[in-house]
Amino acid sequence: MLLRKKTKPVQVGSVVIGGGAPVVVQSMTNTDTRDVEKTLTQINNLASAGCEIVRLAVLDMEAAEALKAIVLSSPIPTIADIHFDYRLAIRALEQGIHGLRLNPGNIGSRWKVQEVVKAAKERQIPIRIGVNGGSLEKEFLEKYGGTTAAGMVESALRHIRLLEDEGYDKIKVSLKASSVPLMLEAYRQMSERVDYPLHLGVTEAGTVRSGVVRSAVGIGTLLAEGIGDTIRVSLTGDPVHEIPVALEILHVLGLRQRNIDLISCPTCGRTQVDLAAMAEKVEEHLSQLPPLDKPLKVAVMGCAVNGPGEAREADFGIAGGKGKGLLFRKGEIIASLSEEELLPALLREIENFVSAHKK
Repeated sequence: MLLRKKTKPVQVGSVVIGGGAPVVVQSMTNTDTRDVEKTLTQINNLASAGCEIVRLAVLDMEAAEALKAIVLSSPIPTIADIHFDYRLAIRALEQGIHGLRLNPGNIGSRWKVQEVVKAAKERQIPIRIGVNGGSLEKEFLEKYGGTTAAGMVESALRHIRLLEDEGYDKIKVSLKASSVPLMLEAYRQMSERVDYPLHLGVTEAGTVRSGVVRSAVGIGTLLAEGIGDTIRVSLTGDPVHEIPVALEILHVLGLRQRNIDLISCPTCGRTQVDLAAMAEKVEEHLSQLPPLDKPLKVAVMGCAVNGPGEAREADFGIAGGKGKGLLFRKGEIIASLSEEELLPALLREIENFVSAHKK
Protein backbone atom coordinates (compact mmCIF):
# COMPACT_ATOMS: atom_id res chain seq x y z
CA MET A 1 0.00 0.00 0.00
CA LEU A 2 1.40 3.39 -0.99
CA LEU A 3 1.96 5.94 1.75
CA ARG A 4 0.25 9.21 0.91
CA LYS A 5 0.87 12.66 2.28
CA LYS A 6 -2.11 13.65 4.40
CA THR A 7 -3.42 17.04 3.33
CA LYS A 8 -6.17 19.33 4.57
CA PRO A 9 -9.57 18.00 3.51
CA VAL A 10 -11.98 20.10 1.45
CA GLN A 11 -15.55 19.26 0.57
CA VAL A 12 -16.74 19.59 -3.04
CA GLY A 13 -20.43 18.85 -2.92
CA SER A 14 -20.69 15.30 -1.58
CA VAL A 15 -17.04 14.47 -2.36
CA VAL A 16 -14.13 14.89 0.06
CA ILE A 17 -10.73 15.75 -1.44
CA GLY A 18 -7.60 15.37 0.69
CA GLY A 19 -7.40 14.45 4.35
CA GLY A 20 -6.67 10.83 3.50
CA ALA A 21 -9.79 10.39 1.36
CA PRO A 22 -9.46 8.21 -1.77
CA VAL A 23 -7.97 9.94 -4.81
CA VAL A 24 -10.81 11.56 -6.74
CA VAL A 25 -11.21 11.34 -10.53
CA GLN A 26 -12.21 14.54 -12.32
CA SER A 27 -12.84 15.68 -15.89
CA MET A 28 -14.12 18.73 -17.76
CA THR A 29 -16.93 19.07 -20.25
CA ASN A 30 -16.11 20.30 -23.74
CA THR A 31 -19.67 21.27 -24.58
CA ASP A 32 -20.94 24.84 -24.67
CA THR A 33 -22.05 25.33 -21.05
CA ARG A 34 -24.89 27.51 -22.30
CA ASP A 35 -26.35 24.39 -23.94
CA VAL A 36 -27.76 22.79 -20.82
CA GLU A 37 -29.09 19.66 -22.50
CA LYS A 38 -25.85 18.75 -24.26
CA THR A 39 -23.78 19.57 -21.21
CA LEU A 40 -25.92 17.38 -18.95
CA THR A 41 -25.76 14.54 -21.47
CA GLN A 42 -21.97 14.68 -21.37
CA ILE A 43 -21.92 14.92 -17.57
CA ASN A 44 -24.12 11.84 -17.31
CA ASN A 45 -21.83 9.97 -19.69
CA LEU A 46 -18.81 10.98 -17.61
CA ALA A 47 -20.51 9.90 -14.39
CA SER A 48 -21.46 6.54 -15.88
CA ALA A 49 -17.80 6.01 -16.81
CA GLY A 50 -16.70 6.68 -13.22
CA CYS A 51 -16.03 10.43 -13.12
CA GLU A 52 -16.62 11.85 -9.64
CA ILE A 53 -16.37 15.63 -10.16
CA VAL A 54 -16.82 17.65 -13.35
CA ARG A 55 -15.59 21.12 -14.30
CA LEU A 56 -17.41 23.48 -16.65
CA ALA A 57 -16.06 26.47 -18.58
CA VAL A 58 -17.90 29.69 -17.73
CA LEU A 59 -17.07 32.07 -20.55
CA ASP A 60 -19.77 34.67 -20.03
CA MET A 61 -22.79 35.56 -17.95
CA GLU A 62 -25.12 33.44 -20.08
CA ALA A 63 -23.01 30.40 -19.24
CA ALA A 64 -23.05 31.38 -15.56
CA GLU A 65 -26.83 31.62 -15.64
CA ALA A 66 -27.06 28.13 -17.16
CA LEU A 67 -25.24 26.62 -14.18
CA LYS A 68 -28.28 26.46 -11.93
CA ALA A 69 -30.11 23.98 -14.16
CA ILE A 70 -26.94 21.97 -14.67
CA VAL A 71 -26.12 21.81 -10.95
CA LEU A 72 -29.64 20.72 -10.07
CA SER A 73 -29.59 17.81 -12.55
CA SER A 74 -25.95 16.76 -12.41
CA PRO A 75 -25.34 13.37 -10.76
CA ILE A 76 -21.88 14.52 -9.60
CA PRO A 77 -20.50 17.73 -8.04
CA THR A 78 -19.70 20.58 -10.42
CA ILE A 79 -16.88 23.14 -10.53
CA ALA A 80 -16.97 26.44 -12.43
CA ASP A 81 -13.83 27.31 -14.39
CA ILE A 82 -13.43 31.10 -14.24
CA HIS A 83 -10.92 33.49 -15.76
CA PHE A 84 -10.61 37.29 -15.62
CA ASP A 85 -14.16 38.31 -14.65
CA TYR A 86 -14.85 38.14 -10.90
CA ARG A 87 -18.56 38.64 -11.55
CA LEU A 88 -18.76 35.26 -13.25
CA ALA A 89 -17.33 33.59 -10.15
CA ILE A 90 -19.84 35.29 -7.88
CA ARG A 91 -22.75 34.43 -10.17
CA ALA A 92 -21.59 30.81 -10.39
CA LEU A 93 -21.62 30.64 -6.60
CA GLU A 94 -25.11 32.13 -6.52
CA GLN A 95 -26.22 29.43 -8.96
CA GLY A 96 -25.17 26.68 -6.57
CA ILE A 97 -21.83 25.56 -8.02
CA HIS A 98 -19.86 23.22 -5.73
CA GLY A 99 -16.40 24.64 -6.41
CA LEU A 100 -14.42 27.30 -8.24
CA ARG A 101 -11.27 27.04 -10.32
CA LEU A 102 -9.53 30.35 -10.85
CA ASN A 103 -6.29 32.28 -10.62
CA PRO A 104 -6.74 35.14 -8.14
CA GLY A 105 -3.93 36.88 -10.00
CA ASN A 106 -5.91 37.23 -13.23
CA ILE A 107 -9.14 38.31 -11.54
CA GLY A 108 -7.79 41.85 -11.24
CA SER A 109 -7.81 44.29 -8.35
CA ARG A 110 -7.57 43.00 -4.81
CA TRP A 111 -11.09 44.12 -3.99
CA LYS A 112 -12.41 41.85 -6.75
CA VAL A 113 -10.63 38.87 -5.19
CA GLN A 114 -12.06 39.91 -1.82
CA GLU A 115 -15.58 39.89 -3.26
CA VAL A 116 -15.13 36.38 -4.67
CA VAL A 117 -13.67 35.06 -1.43
CA LYS A 118 -16.49 36.66 0.58
CA ALA A 119 -19.09 34.93 -1.59
CA ALA A 120 -17.23 31.60 -1.41
CA LYS A 121 -16.81 31.88 2.38
CA GLU A 122 -20.53 32.49 2.88
CA ARG A 123 -21.26 29.19 1.11
CA GLN A 124 -18.13 27.30 2.24
CA ILE A 125 -17.22 26.59 -1.39
CA PRO A 126 -13.60 25.57 -2.08
CA ILE A 127 -11.41 27.39 -4.58
CA ARG A 128 -8.80 25.66 -6.71
CA ILE A 129 -5.84 27.82 -7.58
CA GLY A 130 -4.78 26.65 -11.01
CA VAL A 131 -1.31 27.60 -12.23
CA ASN A 132 -0.53 26.61 -15.80
CA GLY A 133 3.01 26.49 -17.19
CA GLY A 134 1.77 27.88 -20.48
CA SER A 135 0.32 31.04 -18.98
CA LEU A 136 2.75 31.93 -16.21
CA GLU A 137 2.89 35.62 -15.32
CA LYS A 138 5.48 37.69 -17.18
CA GLU A 139 7.29 38.70 -13.98
CA PHE A 140 8.06 35.07 -13.14
CA LEU A 141 9.13 34.30 -16.70
CA GLU A 142 11.60 37.18 -16.48
CA LYS A 143 12.73 36.37 -12.95
CA TYR A 144 13.48 32.71 -13.67
CA GLY A 145 14.43 33.00 -17.35
CA GLY A 146 11.40 31.15 -18.67
CA THR A 147 8.83 28.71 -17.36
CA THR A 148 10.29 26.88 -14.38
CA ALA A 149 9.00 24.86 -11.46
CA ALA A 150 10.22 27.53 -9.05
CA GLY A 151 8.32 30.22 -10.95
CA MET A 152 5.11 28.15 -10.98
CA VAL A 153 5.37 27.48 -7.27
CA GLU A 154 6.02 31.14 -6.45
CA SER A 155 3.02 32.13 -8.55
CA ALA A 156 0.80 29.62 -6.74
CA LEU A 157 2.04 30.72 -3.32
CA ARG A 158 1.24 34.33 -4.13
CA HIS A 159 -2.29 33.36 -5.12
CA ILE A 160 -2.66 31.27 -1.97
CA ARG A 161 -1.64 34.25 0.16
CA LEU A 162 -4.33 36.38 -1.48
CA LEU A 163 -6.95 33.93 -0.20
CA GLU A 164 -5.30 33.35 3.16
CA ASP A 165 -5.10 37.11 3.76
CA GLU A 166 -8.90 37.07 3.53
CA GLY A 167 -9.06 34.35 6.16
CA TYR A 168 -9.92 31.60 3.68
CA ASP A 169 -8.25 28.20 3.56
CA LYS A 170 -10.65 25.97 1.64
CA ILE A 171 -8.07 25.74 -1.12
CA LYS A 172 -6.87 23.18 -3.66
CA VAL A 173 -3.85 23.73 -5.87
CA SER A 174 -2.76 22.57 -9.32
CA LEU A 175 0.49 23.27 -11.18
CA LYS A 176 -0.05 21.78 -14.61
CA ALA A 177 2.30 21.82 -17.56
CA SER A 178 2.58 19.95 -20.84
CA SER A 179 6.16 19.02 -19.91
CA VAL A 180 6.12 16.02 -17.59
CA PRO A 181 9.51 16.77 -15.91
CA LEU A 182 8.37 20.34 -15.29
CA MET A 183 5.06 19.38 -13.71
CA LEU A 184 6.74 16.69 -11.61
CA GLU A 185 9.21 19.14 -10.12
CA ALA A 186 6.57 21.83 -9.58
CA TYR A 187 4.26 19.47 -7.68
CA ARG A 188 7.13 18.07 -5.62
CA GLN A 189 8.20 21.56 -4.55
CA MET A 190 4.63 22.59 -3.78
CA SER A 191 3.98 19.44 -1.74
CA GLU A 192 6.92 20.39 0.48
CA ARG A 193 5.61 23.94 0.97
CA VAL A 194 1.89 23.52 1.68
CA ASP A 195 -0.60 21.04 3.11
CA TYR A 196 -3.44 21.94 0.77
CA PRO A 197 -4.77 19.10 -1.40
CA LEU A 198 -3.16 18.91 -4.84
CA HIS A 199 -5.01 18.34 -8.11
CA LEU A 200 -2.70 16.48 -10.51
CA GLY A 201 -2.65 16.69 -14.28
CA VAL A 202 -0.53 17.05 -17.39
CA THR A 203 -2.14 19.85 -19.37
CA GLU A 204 -2.40 19.72 -23.15
CA ALA A 205 -1.32 16.07 -22.84
CA GLY A 206 -2.42 15.31 -26.39
CA THR A 207 -4.45 12.67 -28.16
CA VAL A 208 -5.39 9.32 -26.68
CA ARG A 209 -2.12 7.79 -27.90
CA SER A 210 0.36 10.37 -26.58
CA GLY A 211 -1.81 11.78 -23.83
CA VAL A 212 -2.29 8.45 -22.10
CA VAL A 213 1.47 7.94 -21.86
CA ARG A 214 2.21 11.46 -20.62
CA SER A 215 -0.58 11.35 -18.07
CA ALA A 216 0.30 7.88 -16.83
CA VAL A 217 3.95 8.84 -16.36
CA GLY A 218 3.31 12.26 -14.82
CA ILE A 219 0.30 11.51 -12.64
CA GLY A 220 1.42 7.98 -11.83
CA THR A 221 4.90 9.06 -10.73
CA LEU A 222 3.56 11.62 -8.28
CA LEU A 223 0.91 9.29 -6.90
CA ALA A 224 3.58 6.63 -6.40
CA GLU A 225 5.50 9.20 -4.33
CA GLY A 226 2.45 9.85 -2.17
CA ILE A 227 1.63 13.20 -3.78
CA GLY A 228 -1.86 14.03 -5.07
CA ASP A 229 -5.46 13.98 -3.90
CA THR A 230 -7.43 14.32 -7.12
CA ILE A 231 -6.52 13.79 -10.78
CA ARG A 232 -7.57 14.61 -14.29
CA VAL A 233 -6.24 12.89 -17.40
CA SER A 234 -6.46 15.55 -20.13
CA LEU A 235 -7.02 14.08 -23.59
CA THR A 236 -7.99 15.78 -26.84
CA GLY A 237 -11.53 14.80 -27.81
CA ASP A 238 -14.40 13.24 -25.90
CA PRO A 239 -13.62 13.63 -22.17
CA VAL A 240 -15.34 10.31 -21.43
CA HIS A 241 -12.18 8.61 -22.77
CA GLU A 242 -10.22 10.19 -19.91
CA ILE A 243 -12.01 8.29 -17.17
CA PRO A 244 -10.93 4.68 -17.85
CA VAL A 245 -7.32 5.88 -18.11
CA ALA A 246 -7.53 7.71 -14.77
CA LEU A 247 -9.15 4.73 -13.08
CA GLU A 248 -6.54 2.37 -14.50
CA ILE A 249 -3.70 4.56 -13.19
CA LEU A 250 -5.25 4.37 -9.72
CA HIS A 251 -5.87 0.64 -10.06
CA VAL A 252 -2.31 -0.14 -11.15
CA LEU A 253 -0.95 1.73 -8.11
CA GLY A 254 -3.35 0.01 -5.74
CA LEU A 255 -5.14 3.29 -4.98
CA ARG A 256 -8.47 2.21 -6.41
CA GLN A 257 -9.70 -1.35 -6.26
CA ARG A 258 -11.41 -2.80 -9.29
CA ASN A 259 -13.17 -6.12 -9.17
CA ILE A 260 -12.41 -6.77 -12.82
CA ASP A 261 -8.96 -7.59 -14.18
CA LEU A 262 -7.96 -8.52 -17.73
CA ILE A 263 -4.60 -9.95 -18.68
CA SER A 264 -3.62 -10.64 -22.27
CA CYS A 265 -0.36 -11.58 -23.91
CA PRO A 266 1.41 -9.22 -26.35
CA THR A 267 1.33 -11.91 -29.10
CA CYS A 268 4.33 -13.21 -30.99
CA GLY A 269 5.12 -15.39 -33.97
CA ARG A 270 3.58 -18.39 -32.23
CA THR A 271 0.14 -16.80 -32.13
CA GLN A 272 -2.17 -18.37 -34.69
CA VAL A 273 -5.50 -16.82 -33.74
CA ASP A 274 -6.62 -13.19 -34.03
CA LEU A 275 -5.86 -12.53 -30.37
CA ALA A 276 -5.66 -8.75 -30.58
CA ALA A 277 -9.24 -8.49 -31.83
CA MET A 278 -10.41 -10.94 -29.18
CA ALA A 279 -8.66 -9.06 -26.37
CA GLU A 280 -10.11 -5.72 -27.49
CA LYS A 281 -13.63 -7.14 -27.58
CA VAL A 282 -13.21 -8.69 -24.14
CA GLU A 283 -11.85 -5.41 -22.74
CA GLU A 284 -14.78 -3.49 -24.19
CA HIS A 285 -17.21 -6.01 -22.74
CA LEU A 286 -15.59 -5.87 -19.29
CA SER A 287 -15.63 -2.06 -19.27
CA GLN A 288 -19.42 -2.10 -19.50
CA LEU A 289 -20.04 -4.52 -16.63
CA PRO A 290 -21.84 -3.37 -13.49
CA PRO A 291 -20.07 -3.38 -10.09
CA LEU A 292 -19.49 -6.91 -8.83
CA ASP A 293 -19.41 -8.29 -5.30
CA LYS A 294 -16.57 -10.66 -6.18
CA PRO A 295 -13.33 -10.11 -8.14
CA LEU A 296 -13.27 -11.32 -11.74
CA LYS A 297 -10.04 -12.14 -13.55
CA VAL A 298 -10.04 -12.95 -17.25
CA ALA A 299 -7.04 -14.13 -19.30
CA VAL A 300 -6.81 -13.91 -23.08
CA MET A 301 -3.66 -15.74 -24.15
CA GLY A 302 -2.27 -16.56 -27.57
CA CYS A 303 -0.27 -19.77 -27.50
CA ALA A 304 0.77 -22.87 -25.58
CA VAL A 305 3.92 -21.39 -23.99
CA ASN A 306 2.46 -19.22 -21.19
CA GLY A 307 -1.16 -19.32 -22.23
CA PRO A 308 -2.46 -22.36 -20.34
CA GLY A 309 -0.64 -21.40 -17.16
CA GLU A 310 -1.95 -17.81 -17.15
CA ALA A 311 -5.43 -18.95 -18.14
CA ARG A 312 -5.48 -21.42 -15.25
CA GLU A 313 -4.79 -18.59 -12.80
CA ALA A 314 -7.87 -16.69 -13.97
CA ASP A 315 -11.54 -17.20 -13.27
CA PHE A 316 -11.99 -17.61 -17.01
CA GLY A 317 -9.46 -17.75 -19.78
CA ILE A 318 -8.70 -18.80 -23.30
CA ALA A 319 -5.44 -20.04 -24.77
CA GLY A 320 -5.17 -20.03 -28.53
CA GLY A 321 -3.78 -22.66 -30.86
CA LYS A 322 -3.79 -23.05 -34.64
CA GLY A 323 -7.22 -21.76 -35.57
CA LYS A 324 -8.61 -23.08 -32.31
CA GLY A 325 -8.13 -22.81 -28.55
CA LEU A 326 -8.96 -23.97 -25.07
CA LEU A 327 -11.51 -22.44 -22.72
CA PHE A 328 -10.65 -22.53 -19.01
CA ARG A 329 -12.78 -22.06 -15.93
CA LYS A 330 -10.95 -21.87 -12.58
CA GLY A 331 -7.94 -23.67 -13.98
CA GLU A 332 -9.88 -26.47 -15.60
CA ILE A 333 -10.25 -26.99 -19.34
CA ILE A 334 -13.96 -26.95 -20.08
CA ALA A 335 -13.89 -26.92 -23.87
CA SER A 336 -11.71 -27.12 -26.96
CA LEU A 337 -13.22 -24.80 -29.55
CA SER A 338 -12.63 -23.36 -32.98
CA GLU A 339 -11.35 -19.79 -33.23
CA GLU A 340 -14.84 -18.60 -34.15
CA GLU A 341 -16.36 -20.23 -31.08
CA LEU A 342 -13.77 -19.09 -28.52
CA LEU A 343 -14.83 -15.49 -27.94
CA PRO A 344 -18.61 -16.10 -27.76
CA ALA A 345 -18.01 -18.96 -25.32
CA LEU A 346 -15.79 -16.81 -23.10
CA LEU A 347 -18.29 -13.95 -23.07
CA ARG A 348 -21.08 -16.37 -22.09
CA GLU A 349 -19.02 -17.54 -19.12
CA ILE A 350 -18.42 -13.95 -18.08
CA GLU A 351 -22.10 -13.09 -18.34
CA ASN A 352 -23.07 -16.09 -16.20
CA PHE A 353 -20.56 -14.93 -13.60
CA VAL A 354 -21.92 -11.38 -13.67
CA SER A 355 -25.50 -12.58 -13.23
CA ALA A 356 -24.47 -14.37 -10.05
CA HIS A 357 -22.29 -11.60 -8.60
CA LYS A 358 -23.90 -8.23 -9.30
CA LYS A 359 -23.83 -5.90 -6.31
